[in-house]
Amino acid sequence: MTMREINPETTSRARAFELWMNAPMPMVTLVKTLDVTRLARLCRHSGLKFNMLMCWCIGRAASGIKEFYMLPVGKRLMLYDSIAVNTIVANSQGEISSCDVPFNDNLHKFNDDYLKLTSQAAATCTDHDLTDSMVIGTSALVQCEIDAAAGMYSGIFNNPFMIWGKFRRHMFKTTLPVSFQFHHTQMDGAHAARFLDNLQNEINSLRI
Repeated sequence: MTMREINPETTSRARAFELWMNAPMPMVTLVKTLDVTRLARLCRHSGLKFNMLMCWCIGRAASGIKEFYMLPVGKRLMLYDSIAVNTIVANSQGEISSCDVPFNDNLHKFNDDYLKLTSQAAATCTDHDLTDSMVIGTSALVQCEIDAAAGMYSGIFNNPFMIWGKFRRHMFKTTLPVSFQFHHTQMDGAHAARFLDNLQNEINSLRI
């Protein structure tokens, strides 16, 4: 896994870099309701964790979009050759720890890494950070039924970030509202919307 600084002028993000790097609020949030009926059924039948499957589908959906491999860091534009998905875990001290899981196209390898790394973070109360991967942040507020979450801009972390709450059971399907925040330098709304469409397609086509 590697990262390197690139000249924004040589990329498709040159104009966005000029417009948004110094904007006081460069973050954009899109909201979408996903049909997660298939994920819910697979969890019941396979014993795999819903959050793990969501994280894997997020990685799959992002991996085919080149903008996800670029990220503004400070005042520089960095290019990565790998993606990771972050998850928040409850640790042994009753607090939370952050855990970056490297994306792997093999679901079973990703699941193994997810279980091992989240268990370590929970037990040691130590964050697991992957600084050489472009990390997609996630936060699952599974006890809360929320419609949307407006993100915030710390000025430190520019990573894309997805939030969801408790999924909703209907008579014939299960849905999950999600909020996706991204830095406008990294991608445009069209890229983010394509990512969310990809995510729905990955969920619909998931095979275990």
